[in-house]
Amino acid sequence: MTTVALVGAGGKMGCRVTDNMKKQRAYRMLHIEIGEAGIANLARRGVTPVAAAEAVPAADCVVLAVPDNRIATISATIVPLMKPGALLVCLDPAAPCAGRVHLRPDIACFVTHPCHPPVFNEETDLESKRDFFGGVKARQNIVCALLQGTEADYERGVALCRTLFAPVMNAFRVTVEQMAILEPALAETTSAPAVMMIKEGLDEAVRRGVPAEAARAFLMGHINIQLAITFGEIDARYSDGALKMLREAQAKLFQPDWKKVFEPEAVRAQLESILRPPPQ
Repeated sequence: MTTVALVGAGGKMGCRVTDNMKKQRAYRMLHIEIGEAGIANLARRGVTPVAAAEAVPAADCVVLAVPDNRIATISATIVPLMKPGALLVCLDPAAPCAGRVHLRPDIACFVTHPCHPPVFNEETDLESKRDFFGGVKARQNIVCALLQGTEADYERGVALCRTLFAPVMNAFRVTVEQMAILEPALAETTSAPAVMMIKEGLDEAVRRGVPAEAARAFLMGHINIQLAITFGEIDARYSDGALKMLREAQAKLFQPDWKKVFEPEAVRAQLESILRPPPQ
């Protein structure tokens, strides 16, 4: 049986992984948590944390479920405890891509991130439809990269992460640099602000007197069909009037050079911002 040490087991991501791994029997879990709130979160789940000095040397795989801006410090403490041949797993590309993960030549390093359940899906029961993060009921995809190690290390990383984020449909292989394009550049720098602007538009319509329930219903329905048209889920097109408004609005709402956020130096700047410690 493969032994997994989960660092930060009582945090936000750690709790999701802890909950999901309780359903399986293929891995022996050792939970590492030193924060008071995290220990309380584990206690509510009937889990007792294990000291890193005990858990890490015994682990075949070590999963870092900790904030991005803590990975450099935490990996510098954890990695020296790992046994030769063990696999270090990072759940976000920021620190690995920026070279902020402490490594040793005799261990492997695998990077992954969940895609979360897709907007267009085939889920039929309500619980699955309401599992927006994934890892509970709804099926999702994951992206995976090998930072250091062999093909065998990659395969055991995929097998573990299919369990961490189960149920998983596809495990897409990318490079660590490509994963950083996906997050933060695509998901956080591009998509999230666009979605936030849509929400601000809804709030503005309500502020101007449109009944809130009517505005939300109208917007949710239009977002649904707009996504379906734009991403080719249906054989349809925008009306001539909608296309005219779309072209005019793009010139008003977007900077003409906005795609520069995907340039390598811009992605590096985004990573540095993520990894910068918060002000005291």
